[in-house]
Amino acid sequence: MHQCRICKGSYESFISFGKMPIANGFLRSEEFGKEYFFELATGFCPKCGMVQLIDQPNRDMMFHENYAFFSSTSSFMKQHFKEFAELIMQDIRQKSHPFVMEIGSNDGIMLQNFAKAKIRHLGIEPSANVAKVAIENGIDTISEFFDEQLAEKIKAKYGQADAIVAANVMCHIPTIHSVVEGYRILLKPDGIIMFEDPYLGDIIENTLYDQIYDEHVFLFSVASIGYLFGEHGMEIVDVIPQTTHGGSMRYVIAHKGARKISQRVIDQQEKEKQLGLHLPQTYMQFRKNVENSRDELVQLLKDIKKQGKRVVGYAATSKSTTINNYCGITSELVEYISDTTPIKQGKFSPGTHIPVKAYENFKNNYPEYALLYAYNHSKEIMAKEQDFMAKGGKWITYVPKVGVLG
Repeated sequence: MHQCRICKGSYESFISFGKMPIANGFLRSEEFGKEYFFELATGFCPKCGMVQLIDQPNRDMMFHENYAFFSSTSSFMKQHFKEFAELIMQDIRQKSHPFVMEIGSNDGIMLQNFAKAKIRHLGIEPSANVAKVAIENGIDTISEFFDEQLAEKIKAKYGQADAIVAANVMCHIPTIHSVVEGYRILLKPDGIIMFEDPYLGDIIENTLYDQIYDEHVFLFSVASIGYLFGEHGMEIVDVIPQTTHGGSMRYVIAHKGARKISQRVIDQQEKEKQLGLHLPQTYMQFRKNVENSRDELVQLLKDIKKQGKRVVGYAATSKSTTINNYCGITSELVEYISDTTPIKQGKFSPGTHIPVKAYENFKNNYPEYALLYAYNHSKEIMAKEQDFMAKGGKWITYVPKVGVLG
C-alpha cells in the first residue's frame, strides 16, 4: 500500500511500466553508462480520486538549465495559447491595472500575449534555459520553483493577482498542496485560476498510456481537482474540454462562493461517474488495454521490418520515452527519430538509445513508414507532410488504436 499525496489515504498500484529513464533526458552516447532509471508505476486513490505515480525522480533531474522542451516550436500551440490568453483578458478587462501570473511559463508562449497588450504579468519558470528565452523576449519572468513561500514574496512585491494561469504544469508537481496554497495566497477575492492538463477521462477512454511518464506525477479528473482545491477554500466553477495532448481539461477555479458554478461542472462530474473513474476495476481494465496496445504495436513494427520496409520515428517527444521503453522499441525497429528541436538533434532517445536526427534527414530520404509519436499535433503534421504522403509514405499510429494511415 502507498500513501496518497493529496489525502494521505492508502492506495495500490494498478500498472507498472518497468524501469524507465527521464522522459526528456535525451543524451549523448558517452552518457549511456550514467543514465538514471526508476520504476514507473501508477496507482488510484479511492478516497480522493487522484491517479498518481508511486515514485517520481527529484524535480531537479527533470527541470533544469538543459531542459529540452520549448513550447514555441509548435505553431498550433502558439495559436492555442493566444486563444487561452484572450479568454483571460475577457475576464479581467474591467479590472483596473490587472495583474496576471503564469506558473510554468516556459519560453513565454502565453504571457507574450499579455506583454503585447501592456498587461502587467509575471512568469514563474524553474528551467533556467527556457526562462532565459522568455526574459530576452521581454517577458517578466522569475526562474524558481513555485510554492507558498515564493507566493508570499511575490504578494509582498507585486500584490495579488486577478488571474493565475498554468498549462501542462500542475500535473508535474508532487508538492501540489504548497502550490495550491500559494494560489490561495496570491488570488484576489474575485480573481480566477485557469489551468489545463491532460485529462484522466480521455487517457482511460483512448488508452493514452504515453501520458504516463516521470513529469506527470498526477492524472487529473474533475473529482480529484475538486477535492484538492476544496482543501484550500476554493472550488471549480467551470470546466472546458480541450483537444490538446490527445485530450485535456481546462479548470476554472475561484474562492468558494465567489462565482456561480457552471452546469458544465455538474455534467462533467456525471460523465466521470458513467466512465467509472471512481471505480478500481476501471483501472484494471485500463492495464489490460495498455498491454494489448503494446503487443499490437510491437507486432506491427516487426511485420514491417520483415517486409524490408523502413520505419522512422516522427518527433522526439517525452511521451515517446514511455512507448519506446515499455514496448522495447529500439533502432532495430525504428531507424531513427526525426525532430526539429536543435537541442535534441545528434542525441539518442532515453533508455532505448534510438538516434535523434534533424528533420532534413527525413525530408531528403523518406521512409515507407513514420511512427507518429506527436499524434497530438497530427493535424498540423499532416498538413505539413503532404509530400511524404503523396510519395506513398504511411503513418503508424497507436492512439486510440494501433494502425496505419495513408
